[in-house]
Amino acid sequence: MTDCSINGIEACVFDAYGTLFDVHSAVGSLSDLVGPRHAELSILWRTKQLEYTWLRSLMRAHCDFWQVTSDALQYAMDATQIRDTALHEKLMQAYLKLDAFPEVHGVLSLLRKSGIPTAILTNGSPMMIEAAVNSAGLNKLVTHQLSVESVGIFKPDPRVYQLASDTLGVKPENISFQSSNAWDAAGAAHFGFQVAWVNRYSQPVERLPGTPGAVLSDLDGLPGVIGVC
Repeated sequence: MTDCSINGIEACVFDAYGTLFDVHSAVGSLSDLVGPRHAELSILWRTKQLEYTWLRSLMRAHCDFWQVTSDALQYAMDATQIRDTALHEKLMQAYLKLDAFPEVHGVLSLLRKSGIPTAILTNGSPMMIEAAVNSAGLNKLVTHQLSVESVGIFKPDPRVYQLASDTLGVKPENISFQSSNAWDAAGAAHFGFQVAWVNRYSQPVERLPGTPGAVLSDLDGLPGVIGVC
């Protein structure tokens, strides 16, 4: 964790996929059915999922994240030569019940006890994020579940980050935004949030506009960074 602090925080906003929820737990839960290429499938599924959000945004051809996720999975299954319609459906359903990372419940509980509003700001559709939050038992720990479907474009478009500021009634500079996705952290910082990049996998720094105010290895360090004990 970098030795940094984020000051003046009035609300904490979290990315969902990869930050609160382990995106690889869907394939992990069905690895025996997927077979020996399960790790390759999971990585490719996630890669194409993100690529499709960026490309659809540039093409002005928006569809919701459920469709993007399905399309990306189909591509990944084709690429790994796994042709099984029933397995595709099982994996999609598993994506609605992703595992939360081990520290998430405790960190969100501490923030809520401290009186800090906690929101999720996600590419996920309302149905997807509600299912994930309920499955992980986080429904009482998150005050707002915000989906890009309200603005019709995916991150890192500034309109997505503005949605959080407008909904919470908090200025961007008083919002701490957490994401494990370096491109999302950069986009949020460029917009004006104070950002903690949750660098779970020790990735290199992106060469993009927007610099996070802190870098964490997981969310356990967040309360200390924003001054919550």
